[in-house]
Amino acid sequence: MIVNPFAKYIFVAIINLIMKLSEDQIVNLLGGTNAVARLCKVTPAAVAQWKTKGIPQDKLMFLGAELEKKSFGLMNRKEMFPKTYKFIWPELE
Repeated sequence: MIVNPFAKYIFVAIINLIMKLSEDQIVNLLGGTNAVARLCKVTPAAVAQWKTKGIPQDKLMFLGAELEKKSFGLMNRKEMFPKTYKFIWPELE
């Protein structure tokens, strides 16, 4: 199979853009403030704060599989947590 180098470059650029989603974009990708609050069992007010102050690491790890699914694999746990994914999700190895 011959891969066009330019197409590969564009694909990698798109992946890099997606991987740099803001907290607000992550929350929206997961269905919005209320949906994320239900997933994490916190108040919508807490999630609203995450949009500006950052999503806590433990919550981001919790949301990792859902992010992977909602982004159709473009965001994946191996790339989001390169140093720790093996310990958190050994099935990914």
